[in-house]
Amino acid sequence: MPFRPSHRQLEYLVTLGETGHFGEAAKRCNVSQPTLSVQVALLEKQLGVTLMDRMPGHVVPTPVGAEIIKAAKVILNGLDEVRALATGSKGNLGGAIRLGVAPSFGPYFLPYLLPPLHRQYPELKLYIREDRPRQLEKAVLQGETDCGLGPLPSVDDGFVSQQICRERIFLGVPKAHRLAAFDSIPTEGLKGERLLTLGAGHRLMDEVRRLADVSGATLAEEYEGSSLDAIRQMVSIEMGLSLFPELYVRSEFGKEDGIKLLTIEGWQGVRDIGFFWRQSSARGNHFEALAGLGRAVADRIFSSDQIK
Repeated sequence: MPFRPSHRQLEYLVTLGETGHFGEAAKRCNVSQPTLSVQVALLEKQLGVTLMDRMPGHVVPTPVGAEIIKAAKVILNGLDEVRALATGSKGNLGGAIRLGVAPSFGPYFLPYLLPPLHRQYPELKLYIREDRPRQLEKAVLQGETDCGLGPLPSVDDGFVSQQICRERIFLGVPKAHRLAAFDSIPTEGLKGERLLTLGAGHRLMDEVRRLADVSGATLAEEYEGSSLDAIRQMVSIEMGLSLFPELYVRSEFGKEDGIKLLTIEGWQGVRDIGFFWRQSSARGNHFEALAGLGRAVADRIFSSDQIK
C-alpha cells in the first residue's frame, strides 16, 4: 500500500518550515520536541528525501522540502475547508474565514462591510490579514489565506473572482502646482512631472508606471511610499504628484486641504475591486455570499457622489 503522510506529520513539517527551530515548532504544535523531531525524520525516511537542512541552532527547508511544504499547506487548508463545509449548514459561512485585504482598499471598506456582515453571520470569525496584492494572491494560491479582497488579479489562472465595484482613480497635485488651476488635464500635460508611488507589489504602482509611460512623466523610484497616507503627505508638501483611488479619497481627503484632485483625459483611471479565491477551493459558495454582501455595501457607498 503506498505511503500517505499523516495530517500531523504535514502540520509538524509546515510549522518547522515556518519557525526554523524544532523547539519552537514543537511548542506551537503542543507536542514534545522529540515527538516532532521523530515524526519529521520518519516522514523524510518514508518519502526518501531530505526535507530540512539541520544547522547549529536552526533548520531550513531543502529545495524539495520547500516545495513539499508548499503542497502541504494546500492539503492542510483543504482539510480546514472540509471542516468549514461541515459547519456551513449553520448559516455562518463555515465558521471562520481568513481574509486578506489590500492596504489601499481594505481599511477604507471594512468599516462599512463588517457591521452588516456581523449582523448577518454573528458566529462567523473573520481573521484579517493586510498585505500587498501580489503577496495576497500568493497566499491565497498557497492556502495560507482563504480569500482576498482588493484589486482583482490581472491573470485569472488559479483564481475565481467576483467584482464588487469599479473605483475611479484621481490625480492628486499640490494646490500651489500649476496644474491645480484645472479640473481635468490631457495625459501630455504630465510630461516631465514627478510621480510618487507605493512600493513594488502594489497594483496601484503598476497604474502609476503605466501613466508615466504614456504621459512622459518620471517615476520617483528613489523613494517608494509605504502607505497612501505617506504619499498624500508628500504630495501636500510639493514633493511630486500621485494617484489616489476613490474610496481612499472619500475616506481621507476631507482631512486634506493642500491637494487638488484632477481627472486625466485619454487615460482609463479606474480599477476593478473584488473578492478572489482559489479555483480548487471547496468553499466557493461561502465566498460568493461574502462577495454578494460586499457588492451591496459597495453599491451604497459609491451611489452618493461625494467627490468634488
